[in-house]
Amino acid sequence: ARAAVGELLGGDPRGAVFGPSMTTLTLSFAAAVGRELSEGDEIVCTRIDHDANVAPWLIAAERGGAVVRFAEPPDRQTLELPPSAFEAVLSDRTHWVAVTAASNAVGTAPDIGAIASLAHDAGARVYVDAVHATPHRRMDVAALGVDALSCSAYKWFGPHGSILWARPELLEELKPDKLRPSSDEVPWRWETGTPAFESLAGIVAAARYLMETGFEAIRAHEDALMARMLGGLGGIAGVTLYGAAADRTPTAMFNVAGRSARDVARALADEKVAVWHGNYYALELSRFLDLEPDGAVRAGLVHYNDESDVDRLLDVVSRLAA
Repeated sequence: ARAAVGELLGGDPRGAVFGPSMTTLTLSFAAAVGRELSEGDEIVCTRIDHDANVAPWLIAAERGGAVVRFAEPPDRQTLELPPSAFEAVLSDRTHWVAVTAASNAVGTAPDIGAIASLAHDAGARVYVDAVHATPHRRMDVAALGVDALSCSAYKWFGPHGSILWARPELLEELKPDKLRPSSDEVPWRWETGTPAFESLAGIVAAARYLMETGFEAIRAHEDALMARMLGGLGGIAGVTLYGAAADRTPTAMFNVAGRSARDVARALADEKVAVWHGNYYALELSRFLDLEPDGAVRAGLVHYNDESDVDRLLDVVSRLAA
C-alpha cells in the first residue's frame, strides 16, 4: 500500500501514513507541529481551504502560543489565490503554510509549486490538502516541492481510508501521540492501533486504477464536461456562479434566485441528480462570500460522468429558475 501511494503521489513510500480520515491525520500532524511552536511563531492558512486544513492549525497555534495568519483573500470575482497572496504575510516567524491543492467548494487550484518556493525561501514548511485535487490531477510531491500532503482514497474511488504523506525525515523529527509499546519507527509510530487491512487493499486497487486510467485522459474529459456545465449554468437567468479561476477542477458552486440552496439540492436529488449544498466545510470561503448560513449548491464532475449527466443538471436548474 505504501508503494502504491508513493507511486501515485510521487513520494518516498516511507513517508506514507494511513488513517481513517484526512481530518484525523491532519489533527494529529498539526498537534505534533504544535509541540514545536512557541509564542510569536506563525502559521499561514487560506480563506479557500476546507476547515480540515484550517481548524487543526488554529488549535495547534492556540496550544503553542503561536499565531495563525491568513493569506490575502482570493479575488472576489474569480476566487483565484495567487502566490502573491502569501508574500504579504510570510515572515521569518512563519513555520508552516497550510494550503489546498484545489478548493473543494469552487475548484480553484493555486500554484502550489510557486507557493512552496516562497514558503521555503522564508524558512517555512508547506502542508497541502489534496483531498479534492487528487482524483482530478497528478499530485507529485517531489515536483511540487511540498513537505507534507494529505488525501482521502474515497475521493479517488477507493475505500474510506486516508493518507498523510510527509518527508520521512520530517516524520522522524516530529513526535506524534502514541502508545508506549508501539513502534518508534517511521512511519509506523504515526499510525495508531491495528491497520484496516481491507481498506489498505482497496487503496492499492484504487491507486492503480487511477494511474492506469491516466491523468491526462481524465483531465481532458473532465475539462470538456466542465465547459459544458459552466456554459449552461451561466446562460440561465437567475443563476449566480461563484468563481472563475483559470485553473480549477470540474466543480461548480452556484445559487438560484428565489430558491434556497437546500431546496435546489433536494429538487435535483428528486430527479436523481446528485449534488450537495451548504458550505461543505469550506467555512472561511462561505463567510468571505457572505453565504452563511445557507451556503450554495455544489455540482462536481468526475471522469465517469458524461454529457447526459450535465444536461440533466441543466434541465432541472432551468426549470427551477423559470
